[in-house]
Amino acid sequence: MLEIFGRMDPEVALSQIGTVLKEIFSTLGEEVRSQFLWELMGESKGDKVTSLVHL
Repeated sequence: MLEIFGRMDPEVALSQIGTVLKEIFSTLGEEVRSQFLWELMGESKGDKVTSLVHL
């Protein structure tokens, strides 16, 4: 998958990945989705409260 997306324009690749993620996310529970997103952003679960303080 990295090879395929690596050959695409970054904006197109991101759009395609988003389409796939929407499909996958629709089958997952909230906890799994949240965990994935926190890992994607590079933050641990413990950082949630700290991040919200800045809002």
